[in-house]
Amino acid sequence: MKIELSESFDTKKLLRFTLPSIVMMIFTSIYGVVDGLFVSHFAGKSAFAALNFIMPFLCILGTPGFMIGAGGSAIIARQLGEGDRKRANRTFSLLVYASLVIGALLAAVGLLTVRPIAELLGATGDMLDGCVRYGRIIVIAVPFFILQMEFQTFFSLAERPTHGLLVTVGSGVTNMVLDALFIGVLSWGLEGAALATAISQAVGGIVPLIYFGRENTTPLKIGRCGLDIKALLNTATNGSSELLSNISMSLVGMLYNVQLMRYAGEDGVSAYGVMMYITMIFIALFIGFSMGTAPIVGYHFGAGNTDELKNLRRRCIRLIIIFSLAMLAFAEAMAYPLSLLFVGYDEALMSLTARGFMIYSVNFLFAGLGIFGSSFFTALSNGLISAVISFFRTVVSQVALVLLLPLLLGVDGIWLSITLSELLSMSLTVFFLFKYKKRYNY
Repeated sequence: MKIELSESFDTKKLLRFTLPSIVMMIFTSIYGVVDGLFVSHFAGKSAFAALNFIMPFLCILGTPGFMIGAGGSAIIARQLGEGDRKRANRTFSLLVYASLVIGALLAAVGLLTVRPIAELLGATGDMLDGCVRYGRIIVIAVPFFILQMEFQTFFSLAERPTHGLLVTVGSGVTNMVLDALFIGVLSWGLEGAALATAISQAVGGIVPLIYFGRENTTPLKIGRCGLDIKALLNTATNGSSELLSNISMSLVGMLYNVQLMRYAGEDGVSAYGVMMYITMIFIALFIGFSMGTAPIVGYHFGAGNTDELKNLRRRCIRLIIIFSLAMLAFAEAMAYPLSLLFVGYDEALMSLTARGFMIYSVNFLFAGLGIFGSSFFTALSNGLISAVISFFRTVVSQVALVLLLPLLLGVDGIWLSITLSELLSMSLTVFFLFKYKKRYNY
């Protein structure tokens, strides 16, 4: 049975509505993990290190998808809540067209800069060659990746979260099958991994484009629109926290790689890569839940339903706490088996990875509230507070800690820095939630 944004949500209904978004994000993360598994086992740890070394830069190129999805959906949800469906469709169409243009420009930038960036970060020899070979194929799919990321939110906004889930599953299965073919059977190595991912992202971006471009029964359809500079600026401003958060995470990821090369060499980069793949799956639950709740919050904010805002805030925070405790327990129990799965062929690397992940995974206890808080304020059209939370969480605290703690604790200090950063960010989020409670009546 379809759940509409205008309804009142109990916990069961909230979980049903957000589940497709959660599964979408987890599945998106899983098929990214498959790339790493195939490359690690079939192309070797040097190729695996190269993939992980250049990945943060490649992720930066796709960040406008998060900005447009989060910032745009909040604006469109508010317009739908106000009853202005025509305006909502014009805004939706404009954002899709703008995404294609931005994606094409960023793909061109990526082709030109992937080698200089890899060299700047310290890649040399075989690692540099691997970074360039993988990166130059992936960047071609940047426009589709941007569309894929924003359509995950737009499907929820269109009250069709299950459709978004099906598209993501189709994209993920495409990636997994092509990984097995290109890397496992044809032995194309890094190029095969990149090509499989690029094709799967094209599936994830083009299928929703076709769906929303045709007549459908949802509130949203791609059609004609004018150049609404104000809508574009509002989207960029409102979604700036998501843009900043993802760019910052990638920049911090680069800094982690630089620090690990200094303290642990290529094995440190590979170990961090394993943690990032596993962390993507865990954090995807928080991101998916936050993405799924954002259109609901935005709608009721636009409709002035303060009682429902209070209800949503209470239920969401309770669920985040439950998720956090469960994820921490699972991560600690699975640290060794997951490390064995990725790098069991190298005992020293596996030992480094398992120890690091047991320290690193404590951050799951604190990360969820910071992620939700940033998304919550975006849905309330307060991009400034959302950006402050994201900037502090992904840049200020992490950069300071990853530079300082290794001086005191060595490699363990690098793993510990993320946990302390998330703890500080959670504290800041709680402060803002209390400070703005009366202003928004949630």
